[in-house]
Amino acid sequence: MSECCDNDSCSNTGYPKKGVCPVNGKPYGRVERKTLLHHLNKPWQKSIVEQAWYFCDSPDCDVIYFGQDNTTFTQADVRTPVGQKLHQPERTLCYCFDVQQQDCDSQLKQARQFVVEQTKSGSCDCEIRNPSGRCCLKDIPKLKP
Repeated sequence: MSECCDNDSCSNTGYPKKGVCPVNGKPYGRVERKTLLHHLNKPWQKSIVEQAWYFCDSPDCDVIYFGQDNTTFTQADVRTPVGQKLHQPERTLCYCFDVQQQDCDSQLKQARQFVVEQTKSGSCDCEIRNPSGRCCLKDIPKLKP
């Protein structure tokens, strides 16, 4: 699989891998600063300092990104709806290839196989396109045997 799907691809920054959301108090994984830069509205108007940033995927929490210094960004601060926070059939699961929940409900095998093939070939760009900064395959349901 491509580097974006390698669990250790971001482990050499010296920042903690997990941070606690200042709103809901739960731990979440780190996301690269460049991911925020690509998802925030008018990033040049925001203070996105060099520090550890984290992605809160809880649908019950308004926070999407938070920093080590407890800076938070919510849905109002990002350009597009964050699929991990939604329950609608139109929610995006794969940001690289526009796979939505409704696609997986009706064509899971085809959609998942396509994303797996594209990821293996290095055609994905999850670390930038996915608001979580992680591989989109983790958000697509697995095939049942």
